[in-house]
Amino acid sequence: AQGLGKAILVGREDRIHEAADAAGVEIRDGVEIHNARLSKRNSAYAQYLYDRLQRKGFLFRDCQRLINQDRNHFGAAMVATGDADAMVTGLTRNYSVALSDVTRVIDQKPGHRMIGVSLIIARGRTVMVADTAVHEMPNAAEIAEIAIEAAGAAKRLGYTPRVALLSFSTFGYPEAERSKRVQEAVQILDRQKVDFEYDGEMGADVALNPEIMAQYPFCRLTGPANVLVMPAFHSAAIATKMLQELGGSTVIGPLLIGLDKPVQIVSMAAKDTDLLNMAALAAMGVGG
Repeated sequence: AQGLGKAILVGREDRIHEAADAAGVEIRDGVEIHNARLSKRNSAYAQYLYDRLQRKGFLFRDCQRLINQDRNHFGAAMVATGDADAMVTGLTRNYSVALSDVTRVIDQKPGHRMIGVSLIIARGRTVMVADTAVHEMPNAAEIAEIAIEAAGAAKRLGYTPRVALLSFSTFGYPEAERSKRVQEAVQILDRQKVDFEYDGEMGADVALNPEIMAQYPFCRLTGPANVLVMPAFHSAAIATKMLQELGGSTVIGPLLIGLDKPVQIVSMAAKDTDLLNMAALAAMGVGG
């Protein structure tokens, strides 16, 4: 209705219509419904998947079963082969399960690293947080690549990235072994001569509060950070979920960045507005 694109629903027609009737929603003529088991494209999708997985322990019948019985594999195959432009999933599956399904079908974009980026909208400002979905305990090289991917996502969304690489320490104090990974990541970015502002390691208060940042006049950032690179997945997940549950902030994501095609995965607690936001971003090509 908003002109963002054409909706394709994957599932059994009778169940989709039952759910629509129960919700008081009309399935319009512009909405396509594809039943994975009955699709005329099944054999092509199964062959595509078998070509990818035959040397990873999968028989053809395994791939056929995944296409016939699993909506994630079927939907991802639609996107991979050009029968759909983007995909949104995750409402009935754990995030990591949905991600594993999708990555069996769609590769990372060449030269890129797959990450999750969450958008925090609070007090009139938007801050992006990475990695909130993929890397549990990244090393220095991975942190540097996460920073590059997150900065690229910020640019595509219309922001000029100011990237802070976070830690519990700030510019060497207190000294700690885990902070060294973040320091090394900054050195890697220095050698690569990237085209965006960045600095670290620093605490979140230094990154976001200009008065506190002013105590470090050597800091390379020209203003409060709008991209926060977390030192590990657990800190990123804890921070974004706390903000979401405590209120006062709108959290969108994680947005999946770095796949070869646009695929977004929502949480199992997602509402209709969350699905719409993700569908709009996927339709814009965010992530692919």
